[in-house]
Amino acid sequence: MAFEINPLDIITTLLGLAYIILEYRASIWLWLVGFVMQLLDIVLYYSKGLYADCAMEFYYIGMTIYGFGVWKFGKKHNQKSGENLPVTHFKRSLILPWMLGTLAIWSVLWYWLVQIGSTVPIADSFTTALSFVGIWALARKYLEQWLIWIVVDVVTCVLYFYKGIPFKASLYGLYTIIAIFGYIKWKKMMKASALQ
Repeated sequence: MAFEINPLDIITTLLGLAYIILEYRASIWLWLVGFVMQLLDIVLYYSKGLYADCAMEFYYIGMTIYGFGVWKFGKKHNQKSGENLPVTHFKRSLILPWMLGTLAIWSVLWYWLVQIGSTVPIADSFTTALSFVGIWALARKYLEQWLIWIVVDVVTCVLYFYKGIPFKASLYGLYTIIAIFGYIKWKKMMKASALQ
């Protein structure tokens, strides 16, 4: 498959690198970078026929605003006064509802993508459905958000190479590596916070 250079692919890739580095550092600035990247991703994904990914960006924009608000003003149980929102575990009581919700979203998106003629309905709907949980878990600063993103990143990397956006695909390959290290770093941050 021949690849052509798409300026939006390059720009959103660079923004994506900045985003994941800021996420790794647990910097609130990730939300501003993410907002700009998501606006440009809407155009890129629509032009490449990745309709579920395109639609997902509208959700991401909403979650970006929510995530910024939670990281800036939110509070968690046992959070000390003046302390940044701490990294915690995904609540066990939320696991089953989010799994069922993800399966339901995946099914609905898959059906919709088949109806509109998507060439990759299973993978596109899967990564989109799982991303609903991933971005929410990031907004709540849950450690396990990294595990969700590892799965999303691996599948998305393969999907984007297949769809002819190699820069963005390579970014998701890099995301996978950074997500592994991000999980380790956030786990250490969580343990350090618990010891204080």
